[in-house]
Amino acid sequence: MAHWDQHGFGLWALRTKDGAFAGRSGIRDILVDDVDEIEIAHTFKREFWVAGLASEIASALTDIGLAQLELPSLIGLVFVGHVASRRVLEKANYVLEKSTIHHSEDVVIYRIKR
Repeated sequence: MAHWDQHGFGLWALRTKDGAFAGRSGIRDILVDDVDEIEIAHTFKREFWVAGLASEIASALTDIGLAQLELPSLIGLVFVGHVASRRVLEKANYVLEKSTIHHSEDVVIYRIKR
């Protein structure tokens, strides 16, 4: 809630029609390589991985961030080996920017600009 109060955006809990927890998604402020960035983020329970939700969520979050919130750019931060998440960002027109280490993990950063 503090993130929402400070930035005007944040993460949502995602639920199925019957109210069961399905994952989380949203736009958040994140520090990467000592740079304050705005990231689209989503994580789903395993049973929802192949439902096409990630692509829909990435597209919706990108529209919210760039068009509605008028943010100058958004990033997607992905573990290097997570090919499916990288494809989701690529399909949403994010461009690979760089590789880095985040919380002791090898990651890549994709970016889209307004």
